[in-house]
Amino acid sequence: MQWEVIRKHQQDVAGANIQDYEASIAAFSWAREQAQLDGLPKGGLNIAHEALDRHVLAGRGDKLALRWIGRDDRVHDFSYADLQAAANRFANVLARRGVGKGERVFSLLGRTPELYMAALGALKNGSVFSPLFSAFGPEPIKARMTIGAAKALITSETFYRRKIEPIRHELSSLEHVFLTDCSDDPPVGATNLTAAMAMEQDSFETVWTVPEDMALLHFTSGTTGRPKGAVHVHQSVVAHHVTGKLALDLHPGDIFWCTADPGWVTGASYGIISPLTNGATLIVDQAEFDAERWYRILEAQKVNVWYTAPTAIRMLMKAGAGLAKQFDLSNLRFMASVGEPLNPEAVIWGVEAFGKPFHDNWWQTETGGIMIANYRSMDVKPGSMGRPLPGVTASIVERSRDGKIREVGKPMAMGELALRPGWPSMMRAYLNEEERYRKCFAGGWYLTGDLAMRDADGYYWFVGRADDVIKSAGHLIGPFEVESALMEHAAVAEAGVIGIPDAIAGEVVKAFVALKEGAEPTEALRKELLGHARKRLGPAIAPKDIAFRKNLPKTRSGKIMRRLLKARELGLPEGDLSTLESEEQ
Repeated sequence: MQWEVIRKHQQDVAGANIQDYEASIAAFSWAREQAQLDGLPKGGLNIAHEALDRHVLAGRGDKLALRWIGRDDRVHDFSYADLQAAANRFANVLARRGVGKGERVFSLLGRTPELYMAALGALKNGSVFSPLFSAFGPEPIKARMTIGAAKALITSETFYRRKIEPIRHELSSLEHVFLTDCSDDPPVGATNLTAAMAMEQDSFETVWTVPEDMALLHFTSGTTGRPKGAVHVHQSVVAHHVTGKLALDLHPGDIFWCTADPGWVTGASYGIISPLTNGATLIVDQAEFDAERWYRILEAQKVNVWYTAPTAIRMLMKAGAGLAKQFDLSNLRFMASVGEPLNPEAVIWGVEAFGKPFHDNWWQTETGGIMIANYRSMDVKPGSMGRPLPGVTASIVERSRDGKIREVGKPMAMGELALRPGWPSMMRAYLNEEERYRKCFAGGWYLTGDLAMRDADGYYWFVGRADDVIKSAGHLIGPFEVESALMEHAAVAEAGVIGIPDAIAGEVVKAFVALKEGAEPTEALRKELLGHARKRLGPAIAPKDIAFRKNLPKTRSGKIMRRLLKARELGLPEGDLSTLESEEQ
């Protein structure tokens, strides 16, 4: 099916932060955008100062910064001044215990207010903040805290006793553990965070940091081997601020909901920093996904901008557009998605359910911020990642036989997506792995490892990770294209596609499919799906086999783990499973 372009009209452009894409590109300057922030004296820059202090200093301290909604629906509001005071107290807690500039403060928490206080307080203290996914077990926690040389950890007493206490003796750098929800009899070697913060003043002079000082440490897993610690600096805040404004269309006073888990880079960059620097109100829901609850929050909180993931959108699709229409979502101005490329059907479904499309965007842990996006005022091509941000130079490249990198000029030619280095949130290193970092760059480009295509209008189209692409009888097949075609069938909720060895073709396509509620995994349906894909894609690209699964293995950020599907199918080593959210069944 050829999806029609969703044309934007004048009402979509009115008030948008990008009015004219080409004009915005021509006029853009990173230096000018950095000058829009306050900075610190003598050329300093600190993320927490831009997120909190400058608003309070400008008389906006009474504005609502964060509304936390508990699982039991109780609400706790924090103004910018409240959040600043809490961050100051935590910074004082750290400083009193000798946790200083450049030292690493890890968090192992769910969506609790303390996480936001700790992140901002650590940054105010000049320390490096590193969030961990709360569902990690002891081994992935140990690996990351060891690589990062964690000096302090903030976690709950429950998590501590279950996940940290068994490995505490192996964490040689860890000196301080601060516990939330602490009992009257805390574990030996741990500190009650609430009591410690109550003893501190709510004023703190932000430690002087410069743009290139390390601020954030985000871990990303490779297909094998140790996790990589991507180093981000305080200058990242320039990109966080600008991309929130341009790619997510954030305005001061907006009600913004980013559903990403705070243990991942999206939850920090766009779940904390970007909305606060832009003067928005951040909605935080402690509970896990529930379609009706989500719609109730969107309605009750009058959310203007909503940033979520393909997995969540597909689960909402399962519940049906009718459920969405039971709620007043008229305040919702802009909906965006990240985590994995968004299938065209999901973009179109947004129009059916909400009267507007979901706007996909693309970035990586390594880029630190959104690099390519579908903008509020720009026509949307369902299935496309969109066009590069102002200040970001992207291209499709290939490596020649002599090892040189050259750009691919022909529209819709497949190659590796590459970016010109130099944007503020670009990772500065993989911690302690210089050679691994160096391999990411060649010929004046940052090589993303993603295969993509660029059309004649400058829109980029995701094909797959370079190691996911299937080579079958001379064809290069992107798994995303096959998955999207399968998802067009009314019975399919999710699909994951891999290549399996074939004596004649080299590889053939096999698909794993999770069905919508009410659909039965029968042989008749399997044959129907094979026929649907063959008609839609042609015999060279369509899957030769389909297997039904109750769930597909995914990361917490929503990416289907194709390499895990392949490993299990072929009996290969499964590699690093620390980011796995759900097991296939």
